[in-house]
Amino acid sequence: MPKNKKRNTPHRGGNGGGGSGAAAATAATAGGQHRNVQPFSDEDASIETMSHCSGYSDPSSFAEDGPEVLDEEGTQEDLEYKLKGFIDLTLDKSAKIRQAALEGIKNALASKMLYEFVLERRMTLTDSIERCLKKGKSDEQRAAAALASVLCIQLGPGIESEEVLKTLGPILKKIICDGTASIQARQTCATCFGVCSFIATDDITELYSTLECLENIFTKSYLKEKNTNVCSTPNTVLHISSLLSWTLLLTICPINEVKKKLEMHFHKLPSLLSSDDVNMRIAAGESLALLFELARGMDSDFFYEDMESLTQILRALATDGNKHRAKVDKRKQRSVFRDILRAVEERDFPTETVKFGPERMYIDCWVKKHTYDTFKEVLGSGMQYHLQSNEFLRNVFELGPPVMLDAAMLKTMKISRFERHLYNSAAFKARTKARSKCRDKRADVGEFF
Repeated sequence: MPKNKKRNTPHRGGNGGGGSGAAAATAATAGGQHRNVQPFSDEDASIETMSHCSGYSDPSSFAEDGPEVLDEEGTQEDLEYKLKGFIDLTLDKSAKIRQAALEGIKNALASKMLYEFVLERRMTLTDSIERCLKKGKSDEQRAAAALASVLCIQLGPGIESEEVLKTLGPILKKIICDGTASIQARQTCATCFGVCSFIATDDITELYSTLECLENIFTKSYLKEKNTNVCSTPNTVLHISSLLSWTLLLTICPINEVKKKLEMHFHKLPSLLSSDDVNMRIAAGESLALLFELARGMDSDFFYEDMESLTQILRALATDGNKHRAKVDKRKQRSVFRDILRAVEERDFPTETVKFGPERMYIDCWVKKHTYDTFKEVLGSGMQYHLQSNEFLRNVFELGPPVMLDAAMLKTMKISRFERHLYNSAAFKARTKARSKCRDKRADVGEFF
């Protein structure tokens, strides 16, 4: 028998010899086709690691369950264990896993007060956010910026939040001004920059620098020529967020700076009311109402030169019936601009009531409304919980120290599912009757002979 055939003949000796021969053949095949074999990637390794970490692999659970489920079904130690796992995963090589970890931490901090836990890991969280903002792409940058906002809300004003802003502020500003970055990432960073500056800015020059940065963004939507409409562009959402953040920071500026900004923007902001985007029109209208409130707060005899033309525009928007606009947009716009027109003409504000637990908060001015809307956008469904427990937000809205309630009191305050069903049924019935009456009042079309 030739030597080459002897080498390929399997040895006698049962399964052991056959197994070693198969392994040798596999190794030889792998050696011969080395270029076509795909190695086990780092992303696959991280996904495999993620599958073993099932205890903290679902960041959306925080947003769905909320603080009540965390109190009833999980202890503080379980929650902190999950958060530690998420913090570790922010260093993962997979962008999707890092994004999920950032969102999980953000949802947890938005739905529960964890001041001591956050304070101990402030530097670690800041480093993770900084790394994701610098090296991440659009969605990861958005998740990191959203987490930065909630982190500052948890810490409140002080040295800790100031250091967070000093570290992340230049990066946020760079992303906002970067024309090559994702519009969605720039939009979220603009909101984050405004919220973090509102909480942590102690240096007045830094506040002015932030205002100037945001101004340079949203003023690009101003009309350059008269008697034309502002056409919406992909950058419109960024301009809206920059305008709203700028308006928020204007509420904490000294009086002299407020006067300068009023002189610069009072005659240019109305041009945004002709924008094609309904959200831009609403943002511009609410900002104008807030500016009027600030101006009249400084001078009760404040006089606006173009009041007649401005009220005509506001009245047209409050009764807008253009068929080329969506019904939902028109309904939303008319509701908001009725309040704006009343604020500009009559100096009146429709008081709103916000209930959270056993307490109530009355929103009776545009400054308070804009501040509430901004923090509600950041915290989402956790806003009510933070109004109850977060000392910083309670100071902002002048609610006093948190009200201490024991578990027995909280249980007595909850309504049963059956009672909630009866209440919803009664509300639905009343709403149906009211709508039926409105339909009956429609003018009948008669026949003429």
